[in-house]
This record gives sequence, C-alpha cells and structure tokens, in this order.
Amino acid sequence: MTTHTAFRDIRADDLPATIRAFLAAHAAREPDAAVRTFTRDAVVVDQDETFRGTEQVLDFLRHAGSEFTYTTELVAARRDDTQWVAVNRIEGDFPGNVADLTYRFTLTDDLISALTIR
Repeated sequence: MTTHTAFRDIRADDLPATIRAFLAAHAAREPDAAVRTFTRDAVVVDQDETFRGTEQVLDFLRHAGSEFTYTTELVAARRDDTQWVAVNRIEGDFPGNVADLTYRFTLTDDLISALTIR
C-alpha cells in the first residue's frame, strides 16, 4: 500500500521563522547567516549530492550557484505534518534562465535538520 502525503498550501508568512531566515540569507548569499539555521548534524541534498554536518553544509552554501547571477522569488509554500516546503523561482544567467526549485525542510528543535532541494 502506498501512502501519499497531503501537503496544504500556506502563506509564506506562515513558514517558521527559521525557514524564512534561511531563505532570506540564502537569497542574499550570506552563507554564514544561513548555516546558523541548521542543526550541527544537518543533511542537505541538492542535485543528488549529499552534504552532512555544519562544515559540509557551509561549504555547499558558499559555493552553490556561485558561478551564476540570479534573483530569487518565493512563489509557494506548503506543509504537512512533518515537512515544510518552499518553492523558489530563480531567474538568471544559468542554462535555461528560469527554474522553480522546491526546498523540503525538516525541523528539529526549531532548526533545519534536513533540506532537500529539487
């Protein structure tokens, strides 16, 4: 039997403060501020690469997309009982020029313990 998680749309303002802080710092390309929103043992998965712990997550945040210039706009927010989702539209000088990226967050003690970007 397959179970499907039912996400419900929410307002961006209803995302937890930690997630809003991460999204703002990440969009402003402030990796030191962004990494402070993560647990010490956080796991980030982006484009099938996995980054574990503060040092690897910080390295990822410092270098992800650094070769491109782009803008970021939060276009959707959702949640279920265990995860929060933010959809960011990025536009810039990367191949394709526009992409909607889905950020799936798991929080532990008000910090990000897992983030998957697709």
